[in-house]
Amino acid sequence: MGASSIDGKSALIAGSVGVAVTYYLSKRHFENKTIQLRKEKYDLDQKERTDRNAARQDSGLPNGLELEGFQSDNVYLQDLEHLGKYFASEGEGINNVMVRANCEYNKLIGPQECILANIRRGPGKSAVTRAFLRAGPRADLHFNPKTVNAAIVTCGGLCPGLNNVIREITRSLFYLYGIQGKCYGIVGGYSGFYDPKTPPIELTPDTVRHIHNKGGTMLGSSRGGFDIDKIVEFIRKKNIRQLYVIGGDGTHRGAFKIHETCMELGLHVAVAGIPKTIDNDVDYIDRSFGFITSVEQAQEAIRAAKTEAMCNLPNGIGIVKLMGRSSGYIAAHATLGSGDVDLCLVPEVPIVLDGEKGCLPHLWNRVKQKGYAVVVVAEGAGEELLGESTETDASGNKKLPMIGEFLKSEIGKYFKGKGEEATVKYIDPSYMIRSVPANATDSLYCMQLGQNAVHGTMAGYTGFSVGLLNNKMCLLPIPELVATSPRQMNARGRTWERILGITRQPNTVNNGKRSKSGSILSHPIGTVSSV
Repeated sequence: MGASSIDGKSALIAGSVGVAVTYYLSKRHFENKTIQLRKEKYDLDQKERTDRNAARQDSGLPNGLELEGFQSDNVYLQDLEHLGKYFASEGEGINNVMVRANCEYNKLIGPQECILANIRRGPGKSAVTRAFLRAGPRADLHFNPKTVNAAIVTCGGLCPGLNNVIREITRSLFYLYGIQGKCYGIVGGYSGFYDPKTPPIELTPDTVRHIHNKGGTMLGSSRGGFDIDKIVEFIRKKNIRQLYVIGGDGTHRGAFKIHETCMELGLHVAVAGIPKTIDNDVDYIDRSFGFITSVEQAQEAIRAAKTEAMCNLPNGIGIVKLMGRSSGYIAAHATLGSGDVDLCLVPEVPIVLDGEKGCLPHLWNRVKQKGYAVVVVAEGAGEELLGESTETDASGNKKLPMIGEFLKSEIGKYFKGKGEEATVKYIDPSYMIRSVPANATDSLYCMQLGQNAVHGTMAGYTGFSVGLLNNKMCLLPIPELVATSPRQMNARGRTWERILGITRQPNTVNNGKRSKSGSILSHPIGTVSSV
């Protein structure tokens, strides 16, 4: 190889290295410049934010960027009936303090202190919202604790936390307000007001001391039995001033009837409701007490169904039926809490058995992919397949079709049609999930419900219920609460989307026409929650 050839190659290599070095240095310079510009912009933004927040603080305004087109001009407070409009106050001049604790409240609620119901806002959205009175102790008492006799009744089905609510109402009456009258526990639901077989019992802090550790209700419960004349007769005879009714929407309608009758007859009585529904289908409130416990308890049944499905060959499938007459909240949340469910069926979403969106082909695929499958179904699902029953129970609730047994049969038939056997295990833990003691979360909620129901009645409010709204305790007019109950889960909401993401089942929700903002313009019949 000649010297000129070597020199040429060396020059070529040197030139390539030079180009590479130049490119590298240029790239590094550009990257450093970009980093510097980004840092300068960040520092400028931080300074502008700091200056803006300082100026807002000087003006008494909150920190943050003011948004245009967001308004909340008109707030409509939902009225509660107050006994002070019709009866002279018996608590005038009495200082509202925690009697047994011998200390004052840190915060007393003002007469128009409220919680907004509609907290979501966006450009072009309505500026009108309704609001509900905030629950809590008031400065002015309507009743004199020395003359208060109270009664507590539980109606309808069982629910985790019933004993907690009874306990907290009783303890609040005696410990927070120091009543010197009696507190009666009405045994066996509404019929306990007059049935000689179930006379009322006297409740004291001692008699309710340990009941929160047990499931069910120490007072017993029943459906039906509502006789307004006999109930009012008991109220007159025992000189009841405050009545606490724990139950669902039907029970609340009865409570409001008692309130109306007492007003018509000139009886000085405050009636308060505490919403109770295992299905979580009372409208407005964030959730009903006992719901979290029931979802937690349902996990045991789902785990058992998974074990049965995995261990029983061939083609193991476990079905769990959970409570939920018209609303699938328990089934939905239990599915999300488990993470092991392959198919979730709820009343709000139609069941399609076969075809492109059929649940049976979906189960077949899931079994073939992993060897087993788990199904969770709400008891009220599938009426579009099995039809609605015309029979009702004592509370007027329609009897439900045998959806669990139906699914078990249809799954077996489908697999046989494919030339294979399915080993299907059916678990129905319905009553097991509602008869357990409340967990810590529900126990805390029950304490808040009981205390705030007493705060409301002692202040003179009547015909109201108490519940959690936007994570704040509120007093809600019973007619508002029951007018749109039972509520249903939004089949086009985030909760159902999450279920589809976990189970990967076909979405059988009928597609409605979407607005430009992406919201569905056509909705399922009935009230739906936003989630």
